[in-house]
Amino acid sequence: MPTIADQLRASGLDASDSPAVLGAYSSDASLYRVPPAAVVWPRSTEDVRRSLAVAREAGVPLTSRGAGTSVAGNAIGPGIVVDFSRHLDQVLSIDADAGLAVVQPGVVQAVLQAAAAPLGLRFGPDPSTSSRCTIGGMIGNDACGARSLAFGRTSHNVRGLGGLLADGSAFATGYDSSGTPTVDAPAALVDGLRGVIGADLATARTEFGRFGRQVSGYAVDRLLPEHGLDISRLLVGSEGTLAVVTEATVRLVRTPIVRRMVVLGFPDFPTAGHATPGVLAFAPSACEGIDRRIVEVIVERRGLDAVPPLPAGDAWMFVELTGDDPAEVTARAEGLVAAGVGISGLVVPDQVAADRLWRIREDGAGLAGRAPSGRPAWAGWEDSAVPPERLGDYLTAFDALLGEHGLTAMPFGHFGEGCLHVRLDFGFDRTDGPDRYRSFIEAAADLVASMGGSFSGEHGDGRARSELLPRMYSPAAMRLMAGVKHVFDPDGVLNPGVLVDPAPLTADLRASSSTSLRTGLRGGLALAYVDDGGDFGQAVHRCTGVGKCRADNSPTGGVMCPSFQATGEEIHSTRGRARLLQEIVNGASPTTWSSPEVHEALDLCLSCKGCASDCPTSTDMASYKAEVLHQTYRRRLRPRSHYVLGWLPRWARLGSLTPRLANGAMSVGAVRSVALATAGVDRRRRMPTFARRTFRRTFTGATGGRDVVLFVDSFSNHFTPAAADAMVTVLRAAGFAPRITVRQECCGLPWISTGQLDGARRRLSRLVTSLIDDARAGVPIVGVEPSCTAVLRHDLVDLLPGPDSATVAGATVTLAELLSSLPDWESPDLSGISVLAQPHCHHHAVMGWSADHALLEACGAQVEAVAGCCGMAGNFGVEQGHYDVSVAIAEQHLLPAFRRAPGRVVLADGFSCRTQLDELAPEARVLHLAELLAEGLLGDGARRT
Repeated sequence: MPTIADQLRASGLDASDSPAVLGAYSSDASLYRVPPAAVVWPRSTEDVRRSLAVAREAGVPLTSRGAGTSVAGNAIGPGIVVDFSRHLDQVLSIDADAGLAVVQPGVVQAVLQAAAAPLGLRFGPDPSTSSRCTIGGMIGNDACGARSLAFGRTSHNVRGLGGLLADGSAFATGYDSSGTPTVDAPAALVDGLRGVIGADLATARTEFGRFGRQVSGYAVDRLLPEHGLDISRLLVGSEGTLAVVTEATVRLVRTPIVRRMVVLGFPDFPTAGHATPGVLAFAPSACEGIDRRIVEVIVERRGLDAVPPLPAGDAWMFVELTGDDPAEVTARAEGLVAAGVGISGLVVPDQVAADRLWRIREDGAGLAGRAPSGRPAWAGWEDSAVPPERLGDYLTAFDALLGEHGLTAMPFGHFGEGCLHVRLDFGFDRTDGPDRYRSFIEAAADLVASMGGSFSGEHGDGRARSELLPRMYSPAAMRLMAGVKHVFDPDGVLNPGVLVDPAPLTADLRASSSTSLRTGLRGGLALAYVDDGGDFGQAVHRCTGVGKCRADNSPTGGVMCPSFQATGEEIHSTRGRARLLQEIVNGASPTTWSSPEVHEALDLCLSCKGCASDCPTSTDMASYKAEVLHQTYRRRLRPRSHYVLGWLPRWARLGSLTPRLANGAMSVGAVRSVALATAGVDRRRRMPTFARRTFRRTFTGATGGRDVVLFVDSFSNHFTPAAADAMVTVLRAAGFAPRITVRQECCGLPWISTGQLDGARRRLSRLVTSLIDDARAGVPIVGVEPSCTAVLRHDLVDLLPGPDSATVAGATVTLAELLSSLPDWESPDLSGISVLAQPHCHHHAVMGWSADHALLEACGAQVEAVAGCCGMAGNFGVEQGHYDVSVAIAEQHLLPAFRRAPGRVVLADGFSCRTQLDELAPEARVLHLAELLAEGLLGDGARRT
C-alpha cells in the first residue's frame, strides 16, 4: 500500500518519509514531539494545492512550517508537514513609494530586511530569531519582537494575504485605498463568518483585543462590523489552523535616523516591572528587561569582556529611543536617566556597545535553555503577557509561584508590552514529571487570567497552551472561536490539536518520553558530559530548537552550521541532528546508535565545533558525533577512511622515514588513484606532501629565556614544519626558551573525529603524562595547530577527566594569548600589510579569535576576519562524498573574500584551512600567524605595544 510520501511523490511533489527527515521534523522549538507521516517542500502554490488534496484524500492533517522556531508546538503535526523555507522563500517585489513588499511565506525575516534596507525601509516586527524565522511563521504566530512599541505586531503590518483554504479554494485579502478590508473568497466563507460574528457581537467586543499583547486565541474582534470583516487580521495569529498562506503583502516602515540606548538599573526584576509605566512616558521604541541571571551566564560562557559595562543593579531595562532629530532623541535619553526611574542609569552613545547589549537580549531564548539549577529548561510557559501596568505585580507573584513549585529560571521580556519570556527546569526526569508540569502551568494560567492577561504574548498557543484557553475565555468566546474554525476548516484538516479541539498539554511531551532523562543513559559512554551530569540524553536535549544554526552566516558571524548553509536541509542543521540524537534516548523510538538515519544526518557534520560556541545552549554536535561513531563501531569493522585518515599521524610517521619516496609515489597517476580510492579520499583531492625534514629533526633547544613548552602536533612536524619553525623564532624573540616533548606526541584529534575514542584516550593519556610536570610548574603550553590546541583546552577534560587533565588544559594557550599577556613584548611592525584571516573553526569555538585579531591590529596590520568555515575541517573535506559540500562551504565566505582582494596575505593557522586554500586558491599566499610575525621580526623595525 502506498505511503503518504508515495502519494505526494505521485502528485509530482518533492516529499520524503525517510526516518532521518521525519525525526528532524518531529519537533520545533517546543518541548513536544510529533513525528509526521511525510514532509513536503513545495515550489509553487499549485504544489501546496496538491499537498492539500493528498491530505484530504488520505484523511491526514496538514501543518504549515517555516523555520520551525515555534516554541509552543505550533509547527509539528502527525500528517503532512509542509516546509515553505526551502523553495517558497523569495521577496517578490518591493514598492518603496507605497512602503509595501510582496513575499513568499518561506522568506527569512532578515532577508526581507536586507532587501528593504537600501531603500531606507524595514519590516517593523523584529523577533530575536529574525536571522532565521520566516515571514510565514511570523504571520502564523502574530510575532512581535522587541520594537513592537514602535511598529506593532505582525498583524499590524500585513496588508494582504493570498493562499488556499482547506478544500483547495483560493482566497485573497487586502485593503482598498481608504483602508477598508477587502476579500476575494468563496461566498460561503464570507457569509459564514458574518453569521458567526453576528450571533454574539457583545462577546467579541468585550473579551478580545483588550490590550496590545493579547495574542492567545483567534482575533475574533477583527470580524466586528466596525472593523469591516478584516479577514487579514483574523488570519494572522491563527497558527495555520484556518488557511494556508502562500503569499503576503506586508507594510514597510522608514528606518529611524537616530537611535539611542539607555540602560536602567534596578535592585530586582519585579521592581523593574513596576517601573515600566514611567519608562513608557518617554515614548521608547523598545523596552526590554533582563536580570543578573542571564548576564552571569554570558560572562561564564564568553568571559568578562562579553558584557559591556552596566549600571548598578541586579536587573536592567534596555530602552531604545528613536527619532529623526539627534538633539531631541539625546535630550529624551538624558531625561530618562535623570528621571530616576531606576537606581542607576546610563546612556550608551556608542552604537557598537549598544549592539553588543542588544545581542545579549536576542540570545535570551537560547541562553535561558539552561536554568540556574544547571538543568535543562523548557519552553512550556514561554511568553505570557499582562497589561504593562500590572507587570510588576505579575513578576512578584510569578517569582512566588516558582518558589512554591521548586522551579528556577532566567526570565527576560518585552517589559514595554508586559510580555515575559521564561524557560523552566521542569522535572521531567521524575515519574510524576508531567503531572507536576501540568500543576504549574494551570496555576500560572490562572495567575495571568486573574490579571487580565494573555497566555501567549507573541508566539501563539500551540500544543502548550490551547487546552488552557477556557481559563482565559468564557464559554461564549470559545464558541465564537470554534465557529470560526468550522467555517474555514469543517473537516479539521489544518493543524488539528491547536486552538480549537486542542490536544492535552501533557500529550506528546518530547522531554518526558526520554528514557535518558528518566533513568539515565550513562553506562558505557566514552565522553564524560561533565556539564550534563554524565548523561548523553541531557546533553542532546541542550538543543532547545531556537534554530540559530539555521541562520545565514553574516560577515561578522560565527561558523555554525556550515553544512546546513550549503544544503539548506533541516537534517544538516545542528537542531535537525540533535532531534535525531534525541530519538536514541526516546523510549518510544526504535532509533539506536547505529541506525542509518542517525548516520545519514551526521555524515555531513564537519565536526567544526561551531555549535559549541555559537549555539546559545552550547550544543556540541562534534562531540556527540564522536560518541555516536564510537558506540556504533566499537569492536566492529570500521569504514576504510577511519583506518587511513583517522590514523593519519601513524602513517605520517612512517612516510616521513622516506619522504621523497612517499611523495614520488603519490605523484604517479595510477598509484595516486589507487591510493586515494583505497583511503576513501575523493580523487579530486591531493594527499599532503611530506616535508623533507621533520621539525623535530631540525629543532635545537636554547637556554636563557622563560620556559615554554611548544606542543608540535603530528601535522606540523611531518607536513608543515615551517609554521613550527616560525613559532620558535617568535617565542625566542619574545624572551622564551621553547622546549618540546621528549618524543612526538599526538592529541588524538583524527581518532576523535572518527569516533575512535579509546585510541584517542590512550594518546591523550601519554600526552598528559609528558606535559603535567610543566603544567603544574606554571609553564605555558603553546600549540602550533589550533585544532590540536583546542583538544587540550576542551576535549581532553571530557575524554580523560581528572585533575591532571584540568591542569594541562589550564596551562594551554595560543600564541596570540601568550604574547598578549607579555607587557614588554616588542611587536613587529606590520603597518601597511592587509590580512585576510580565516580563523580555524576550533580556534573560534574553543579559544576564541579575539586575541589574535587584537594582536594583529596592535602590530599595525589591517585585518578582515572571514566568518564561517573553510569547508575542509580536518578529514571531512577529503572524504569521498564530501567534496561538493566542502567546496560549497568555501564559496560561502572564504573564496569570495579572497577574490575581492587577491593581493592580501591570507592568514590560516589551521593545517586543513591551508590545505583547502592551496587546492582551491593556489595563487594565494597563505601563512600561519607565527610565519607572519616572524617575517615582521626579520624585517625593518619593531615597536613596543
